[in-house]
Amino acid sequence: MSLHKTDLNLLKAFDALMQTRHVSRAAALIGMGQPGMSAALSRLRATFQDELLVKQGGEMVPTPRALALEPDVRRMLREIGRLVTEPDPFEPKLSRRCVPVRLSDLLSRLLLPELLERFDREAPGMSLEILHLGPDATVDGLERNLVELAVSTDLHAPKSIQSEFYFRDNVVVVARNGHPARETLGTLEGFLAAPQVKIAQSPIDDRFADRQLARMGRKRKIRATVPHWLAVPDIVARTDLVAILPRSIAGKEQENYGLMLIEPPFEDSSFDWSLYWRRRLSDDPAILFLRDMFLRIKPD
Repeated sequence: MSLHKTDLNLLKAFDALMQTRHVSRAAALIGMGQPGMSAALSRLRATFQDELLVKQGGEMVPTPRALALEPDVRRMLREIGRLVTEPDPFEPKLSRRCVPVRLSDLLSRLLLPELLERFDREAPGMSLEILHLGPDATVDGLERNLVELAVSTDLHAPKSIQSEFYFRDNVVVVARNGHPARETLGTLEGFLAAPQVKIAQSPIDDRFADRQLARMGRKRKIRATVPHWLAVPDIVARTDLVAILPRSIAGKEQENYGLMLIEPPFEDSSFDWSLYWRRRLSDDPAILFLRDMFLRIKPD
């Protein structure tokens, strides 16, 4: 069954049900009566030939089919809403557009405070939906219009996705002040001997250190792998684990957590952050506005 052939009101009901996992609350969310929402759920089940939401205990749990439909339904509703509500031509101060943007927790920490401060002044009606996705999920999100702008590094993107240099960064070894191996962490053998916490947003994410070490035929001693950058400074401050972090965030957290930053014992420690967007959005005035705003708040 094609989403494009489905009644728009049914898609709105589906979105409300997925947000609330509850028939009565979904009905209240979109101003529909409870019997009407129950009828809509029945029609949705018939349309997609799937239960979509099933009762388990006191809540309704989405089926795998419902979870697969959810991002596409939300994207369609967002695009339809934009067509209906977006003034033409685009005026930042009048726009009510919500832009889904891929930012990691690291980049959110670096960029969002100033970005949202500028939004208050220049585009008070616009909003951002921040998504923290791994590299492959980011590319997939861009291709499926689930993400309209991404800030990331070293994405293997197809020709349908364009990119623009944002700012240069480099990685450093991070350890707590007084670490027992502080004198040797800047050497390859000392670095590899130290137990480490690794940040990876997918099982094959080898950016920032492991790719360089693999070319040397070496591996780190990984004690823990976490998907969130901002968990790492506190872990490192409380243990003898060390980590590889971009200098942009390590420098911000150094004083807060009592950390020392050491140059890594391998070449190619620098890398570039880039902006990514789908080619068809290259002339979209809202995306052009947002790209320009990001470029005005580059970290030092």
